[in-house]
Amino acid sequence: MIRAIAVDIDGTITYKNRSLNCRAVEALRKVKVPVILSTGNISCFARTAAKLIGVSDMVICENGGVVRFSYDGEDVVLGDKEKCLKAAEKLSHYFKLEFLDEEYRKSEVCVRRTFPAEKARKIIEGLGVKLLDSGYAYHIVDCKVSKGNALKYMAEKIGIDVKDFAAIGDSENDIEMLKIAGIGIAVANADLKLKKVADIVVPGKDGDGVVQSLKILGLIQ
Repeated sequence: MIRAIAVDIDGTITYKNRSLNCRAVEALRKVKVPVILSTGNISCFARTAAKLIGVSDMVICENGGVVRFSYDGEDVVLGDKEKCLKAAEKLSHYFKLEFLDEEYRKSEVCVRRTFPAEKARKIIEGLGVKLLDSGYAYHIVDCKVSKGNALKYMAEKIGIDVKDFAAIGDSENDIEMLKIAGIGIAVANADLKLKKVADIVVPGKDGDGVVQSLKILGLIQ
């Protein structure tokens, strides 16, 4: 039985232009189990989105590098930003980096997608970090960090077996989350890598796929 949901934001409950799919919002509000937003975005963005959408105050941020258990609580930092800064410094010798939300990120470094990811990954190999492509930005993340590890951490803290979670996403930074959850669902516009690890790939794109997922799971009619 599904006792909680973890769902990505951009490209999963939003359209490609990052505007919310209101059908998904309405559906998520009907769900009677906790809904945890899981995103590459920063904590204040995730918490505000959770309030506006009307779901749980619990959020996974910065690709799993930060978690928060309540709106008024404290951020729990799970990643080492210093490693990421050192990797960014090395990349800056090869590419012009455009940093995003630099002063707000606590566990990672986020930059615009202005250079080839595979080349960058080779340059920072061995530094204890990885480069994730969310489809909207590149994230330099501590190798220990993933949405999956953050979901496991959060599940243990709130007393719900991680296998009683369903996870819904669209990009490669959702892979570990879908793998560790009891049921992993990819929406139709998902990255091919994510589709390969998903238990279910729904025919609907972004938020419409979320609505279909919730119906398949029996959480809404």
